[in-house]
Amino acid sequence: MPDHHSHAMHAPFALRPFQNADAPAVARLVTAGVRGHWTYSEGHFRESPHPQRRRLVALRGDEVVATAHLLPFGDGAPEALRLDLAGDGAAFSPLYLRLLSDVPAGFSRLLGVTREDFDETMGFFPVAGFRNAWQSWGAHLKLEAFDFGRFRALEERLFLDGYEVEAFSPDAPETGWAALHALHLQGQQDAPRNPTTTSALLSSEALRERIGREERVFVARLRGKIVALTRLSPRGPEIDSEFTAVDPAHRSRGLATLVKARALAWAQAEGFHHAGTGSTVLNLPMLRVNTRLGYEVERMWVTWERGL
Repeated sequence: MPDHHSHAMHAPFALRPFQNADAPAVARLVTAGVRGHWTYSEGHFRESPHPQRRRLVALRGDEVVATAHLLPFGDGAPEALRLDLAGDGAAFSPLYLRLLSDVPAGFSRLLGVTREDFDETMGFFPVAGFRNAWQSWGAHLKLEAFDFGRFRALEERLFLDGYEVEAFSPDAPETGWAALHALHLQGQQDAPRNPTTTSALLSSEALRERIGREERVFVARLRGKIVALTRLSPRGPEIDSEFTAVDPAHRSRGLATLVKARALAWAQAEGFHHAGTGSTVLNLPMLRVNTRLGYEVERMWVTWERGL
């Protein structure tokens, strides 16, 4: 057990609620805590009037050296609160205990999410009595090196079987949007899941609004019928895969691989530099698809759980 955890209660920290003036320091701590995997600005951190959110900071002297955030986990676990920590690991236990003294009502468990190489949080959660409940994987692909030519033979074989891949048009008729939504729901129902990888069940209107606002969709059709889809979201120089699904009657033919390969070729042509994706470790078919496409799997993400 790391020594700083066993002595955390004796560390000389002052604890208080987050203030807007803390935002630059908290942005630096959270960005460092995720090893720059995401970059946060002070605009991401503001005092919240939300009655179910709590953010604390720990100070050594006048310096903010750690932060803890307790908030509803979201659609993947609506009965759970999420605990996020960043900064000096020696401050995590006092921050956590202070948060436990004022937990919002109506929740039955706490969840924490960290990557296996984030040592300070990986050290804290088991010591605090959380169990390693679920694992997920993330992966990235350098689009400069992506070669769609490797999938030409697959495309030709599926074309001879009647399948064609294309970008889904926002101007598609209502029947097209209805078919897209139906396949989206089917895919969500069939996919292995854990709280971290479970996305909201979007209504037809919500799915259409999200795609129109920020996403790009590619589909595979058989004689006009949509039988596979993949959704992408641009994030700066990176494109993220949001969701991929194949109609059960058309699985194990390579359609998920082809529709994602076509989407990656589009992203490459549009000037994106990296592609990101991820899922629960239980979703081995999608892990195989992404391996074929050339994604490099990163360290595992771990979701920790503790009852309240």
